[in-house]
Amino acid sequence: MTNKQKYIDILSKPGLSKEVVESISKSKEEPQWMTDMRLRAYEHYMERPVPTWGADLSGFKDDNIQFYVVPGSKKKRNWDEVPSEVKKTFEELKIPEAERKFLAGVETQFDSSVIYGRMKEKWESQGVIFTDTDTGVKEHPEIFKKWFGKVVPHTDNKYAALNTACWSGGSFVYVPKGVKVEIPLQAYFYIQTQNLGQFERTLIVADEGAEVQYVEGCTAPTYSTDVLHSGVIELVALKGARIRYTTIQNWSKNVYNLVTQRGLAHENATIEWVDCNLGSYKTMKYPSVLLVGNNSHGEVLSIAVADGVQHLDSGAKMIHMGKNTSSVITTKSICKKGGRTSYRGLVKVVKGAKNAKVKVVCDALILDNISQTDTYPYNEIYEKATRIEHEASVSKVSENQLYYLMSRGISEEEAGGLIVSGFVEPIAKELPMEYAMEMNNLIRMSMKGSVG
Repeated sequence: MTNKQKYIDILSKPGLSKEVVESISKSKEEPQWMTDMRLRAYEHYMERPVPTWGADLSGFKDDNIQFYVVPGSKKKRNWDEVPSEVKKTFEELKIPEAERKFLAGVETQFDSSVIYGRMKEKWESQGVIFTDTDTGVKEHPEIFKKWFGKVVPHTDNKYAALNTACWSGGSFVYVPKGVKVEIPLQAYFYIQTQNLGQFERTLIVADEGAEVQYVEGCTAPTYSTDVLHSGVIELVALKGARIRYTTIQNWSKNVYNLVTQRGLAHENATIEWVDCNLGSYKTMKYPSVLLVGNNSHGEVLSIAVADGVQHLDSGAKMIHMGKNTSSVITTKSICKKGGRTSYRGLVKVVKGAKNAKVKVVCDALILDNISQTDTYPYNEIYEKATRIEHEASVSKVSENQLYYLMSRGISEEEAGGLIVSGFVEPIAKELPMEYAMEMNNLIRMSMKGSVG
């Protein structure tokens, strides 16, 4: 039996062990430093208890999860070469053909491997790197090793450790000094295997004065058994750089979605997270920015829609460390049919981070009498020269609004959909147009039968 076949046999079985983690690394022919990091992360994952705060994870068992699916084919570089079943999935995701042809870059991850990648020659000629993370660790070791695990170390939390141990795929982006990527780079993650854990790892580095936008979409069909998605995203914006990271997540209602997203903003840099959570069974996700440089800025705009059995525990974290830093957190949540949303946020201003400016806005919309929404804001302010604003509101669909719209000949269901669309408009307007349309359509579909 060859070593490759040996690894395939080990990885085809469910459950996690040191042997599985080592086999993932060896099957990918990774450098020894990455194998060692994976094994350290595995030990930390095994030692760390399951969180008892946030969404209830007590029902999840990882014994039946397959932690890696060996890819069956090499990554494609031409759309014509992509298998028909994969093209069909793109069509189901409503990704227009014209958009596929003219994207600045696309990475698509099915289960554990990236199967389709394309990059516009314009950006490649300027030194922009946009590839899958597995390629990044081998072909760009200087940049990759410098930043991998530095923003989100494996000791950060239990599921960051699990991701570091089992990661596969994801995107690696490097934008050189002064380069501004005008069209968003885009990625799609899709779970098509039952009992699968998907652990993509994304690292984006914008060098001094560079700018880049990155958009990812996530989806999964519904299976009768639980699926785990545990991604880690690390952003590094060096002096004067700007990164905007947008997620539209529409996992099916059997997915445990446990994600760690964090950015490092240096002097005069800006990091923005636009986070749309429209699916999953349980979600725990808190995009964060470490404002380490003077005059740096962080922003989070997020929306969560919980329906029925769903509990979406999401929010944001802003850590002010440099002087004259600023941050804005804007969250919108909708719950219906017994769903539950929770905002969990942390704002921390360390001693010496003078003139920090913070604004937090949390708005929740409840569509019935059996759903629940909670707000857990934490403010740790250790510097007197700070200005912080926090406001929160909880409301229901107004009968007066419904009556007014219905008096204009609009049905009650359509009227409710319009009110909800207006509620999420501050988030939608920040999305590229086709994604704003997709998000509004998804919300409108989920609103059927929710009002009236």
